[in-house]
Amino acid sequence: MTSSIRNRRSRRAALAVALGSVLALTATACGDDGSGGAGEKGNEGSGKGTITFWDNNGGVRTDIWKQIIADFENEHPDIKVKYVGIPAAGAQSKYDTAIQGGGLPDVGGVGTAMLAEVAVQGALEPLDSRLEKSPLNGKLSRNLIDVSKAAGGGGALYQVPTSANNGTLWYRTDLFEKAGLDAPTTWSKFYEAAGKLTDKGKNQFGFTIRGGEGAIAPALDAVYGQTGITSFWNGDKTTVNDPRNVAALEKYVALYKKDTPSADVNNDFTKMVAQWDSGTIGMLSHNLGSYQDHLKALGKDRFRGVPNPTLDDGTRVQVSNPVDGLSLFKSSKNKAAAWKFIEFAVSAKENSKFNRSAGQVPANTDAARDTWIRQAEPTKLAAEALNGSDTKIVQLPYYLPDWNTISKADNEPNFQKVLLGKMSAKEFLDILADQLNKAQADWKKNH
Repeated sequence: MTSSIRNRRSRRAALAVALGSVLALTATACGDDGSGGAGEKGNEGSGKGTITFWDNNGGVRTDIWKQIIADFENEHPDIKVKYVGIPAAGAQSKYDTAIQGGGLPDVGGVGTAMLAEVAVQGALEPLDSRLEKSPLNGKLSRNLIDVSKAAGGGGALYQVPTSANNGTLWYRTDLFEKAGLDAPTTWSKFYEAAGKLTDKGKNQFGFTIRGGEGAIAPALDAVYGQTGITSFWNGDKTTVNDPRNVAALEKYVALYKKDTPSADVNNDFTKMVAQWDSGTIGMLSHNLGSYQDHLKALGKDRFRGVPNPTLDDGTRVQVSNPVDGLSLFKSSKNKAAAWKFIEFAVSAKENSKFNRSAGQVPANTDAARDTWIRQAEPTKLAAEALNGSDTKIVQLPYYLPDWNTISKADNEPNFQKVLLGKMSAKEFLDILADQLNKAQADWKKNH
């Protein structure tokens, strides 16, 4: 038995224990101290008093959240918000511990990567009806709402999205202009540029491909973006190994060592970004998070960031990026005040303020039109892509308990084998598809 299978089984066993604890807590719950675990039902409360907010990226986002809390308390003097910052790496375990033993907050930051695990344990309040009656209704990106729903299992909305990242193709404008190339806005132009900008004798390459940690998601983004397939599932079977996707992956990985550095096979995003910033490589596929690195290394006039390429007819298909958001906990004894805080934090002014600090795309579509976004072209273009009615987003199955294991530990080494020519693209995608289909069947059996 492989270690990854053992890990999955132990993870499911731990979840079963957690659910058992939830039932026990529900059976014995009493009092009104706000320290409930999952399954406990709180109440609407007075809409006044103190609520607790957990920041799932404590330290990194502490200052901006404290500004938003100050703004909220100024506007709602009868509500106080107790801020608790939790480092991102420990957020999942912190929630799991509180679900089993009590002490959940009223409101918490919950990203899509852990949304399903928190929701399946009965900890979160469904938010559809609240959003329908809220001033936020119609003001949030429909695509991001869809990502949030899909991450929670596809039924109810358990997260009000606050922000998103987006796949970005960074390219060296100076090198493109010198070569007389158009911006790589379509896949055809991307592949043309990758070839024309490569001169191995001068150690110049058209592209840098991510081959190390975190390689699977950008590879899938490139695959679905090229084929235009818009759903990850066809019934209960994944489309990941569709013959069109196999052909697209073959074309993409054929760039390795031909139009990319050989070191790419081991590069995670940190090494890849550093390599692009310090060398003469034409293009880099990453996200908005590396903008400041490029600005510092290259200056604003030598590079540009555009959303990942479209098909030649302008069709934009991209895989879902993780979405951050706010969740209301079922055990809260003051849901009315907690919901007021969520509404305030995701209002246009505050959502704009938060995302300007975070360097991400606002979920609030009014915030996404603010001046600072128009002045930061990569973010502006990403917002337009994410909010575009013609953008088709392939929802990655974040709700599967095995998704992180399958998309990282199980298959990152296989993707490196594909780059090195030791495994075919078809074999790689067939293995990935088999694991996903089994995980989906297992998930459906329990839902």
